[in-house]
Amino acid sequence: MKVKAALILLCGLAGSLSGQEYILIGWNDLGMHCANKDFANLAILPPYNNLTAELIRKGDASHAPQLVTSGFTVTYTIPGNSYSVGKTNFWSYEDKLFGVSLADNIGLTGNGLAGNLAVAGDHFEASGIPITPYTDADLAKESPYQLALLKAYDAANTLLATTQCVIPVSNEIGCVSGGCHTSESALLGSHENEGGFDANARPILCAKCHASNALGLPGRSGLPSLSLALHDKHKDRTNDCYKCHPGATTRCLRDVMYSKGMTCQSCHGSLSNVASTIKTGRRPWLDEPKCGASSCHGAQHAEESGKLFRQSRGHGGLYCSTCHGSPHAIVPTIEPNDNVQNTALQGYPGVLRDCRVCHGVQPAGAGPHGVMTGIAQATDTGSPARFLLQPAWPNPFNGQTRILFELPRSSRVSVRIWDIQGRLVSVLCDGELSAGPHQLHWDGTDGSGRTLPSGIYCCTLMAQGQNHVQRLALIK
Repeated sequence: MKVKAALILLCGLAGSLSGQEYILIGWNDLGMHCANKDFANLAILPPYNNLTAELIRKGDASHAPQLVTSGFTVTYTIPGNSYSVGKTNFWSYEDKLFGVSLADNIGLTGNGLAGNLAVAGDHFEASGIPITPYTDADLAKESPYQLALLKAYDAANTLLATTQCVIPVSNEIGCVSGGCHTSESALLGSHENEGGFDANARPILCAKCHASNALGLPGRSGLPSLSLALHDKHKDRTNDCYKCHPGATTRCLRDVMYSKGMTCQSCHGSLSNVASTIKTGRRPWLDEPKCGASSCHGAQHAEESGKLFRQSRGHGGLYCSTCHGSPHAIVPTIEPNDNVQNTALQGYPGVLRDCRVCHGVQPAGAGPHGVMTGIAQATDTGSPARFLLQPAWPNPFNGQTRILFELPRSSRVSVRIWDIQGRLVSVLCDGELSAGPHQLHWDGTDGSGRTLPSGIYCCTLMAQGQNHVQRLALIK
């Protein structure tokens, strides 16, 4: 029940005092960011994470949905993770590694663990968020798949929409933990025959010598890139990507492709192939496997020319990740938190395919990639093929709101109200109902008649093996 509640109930608000509805969708650009935990000896990657968000003014029968930024603000926090100093010693060494002096808990781009996403054209983004995989409540056990909380406001500071998306991070960089090297000192000592290298001048940023496109550092002329050096060095020793990438515990490849039996090598090839393609001109991090390759999904699902999946846009100018999720975490994944956002938006996990989430109505014809999406069409009886949950009215509300829905056949129906923390506050219906339209009322009280405080609540309607979620704004 707790997992189900997390999937269904950590949902965002859609609506505003003006009656215009907004949808906020956020994502991380990678299926997993990783960083060293200890920076006293060496650094491969610093604490660094990125979030992107799109704010959509919901459409209706007369208006198409619209991406909006002007006059709007999107904030981010990471509930349960409010600081990083002490969870890693990065802030003791950032000056020696990167030549900068940072305030505690502030990352390399000036962002902290809470703040505003910057407007970037038609969307919002924040880079360099210095999150660690340790929550405030547990400093020993990694929590790789934490949730960021995004909130959208208008110019009058009215809350318009919220969402939660995964902000993944791991310290499972396996130079030592993977069993390859006995210690970081031994690893640095293995470079002792390299001209001009001083293993005692610690801490050492690997990318100062070996170029890293991930960090945008050119390295030293004549030396292989960090990706080439690592893959070429280990190609005859292992083909286990989790020896270095996170990892045996984190299992960063967790998406629908993994569920279908694919592995890292299915797209990237062996360690030897990764190294050999770099030698023949492939730019690590910048040139990666393509969804649109003829051996994969083909032209109907291709990225934009010259761009990776995480940079590409498609239907309505939305990023591919808006509906599908991030690379290595294409939804649905085996990690419950990856599925929270789309479950909150459309009532079930997986690709965001219910067109009404953004359009407000079901458009005619095929959707993105030529696929028929959204609600199944009516049967020959004229009844909907599955139950319909209409927008609650009024919403936001003060005294009472009506929950309107229609059943194509008699069914057992459960209609429940939950608070934004995922706690059940009221059961409006739990029993058999006949086919046809139905109307329930909620007056903003809990099961004992106690008046609840103003805030965002979620109404879940479950019937016929389907689930719908609707956000309600109670204003006292």
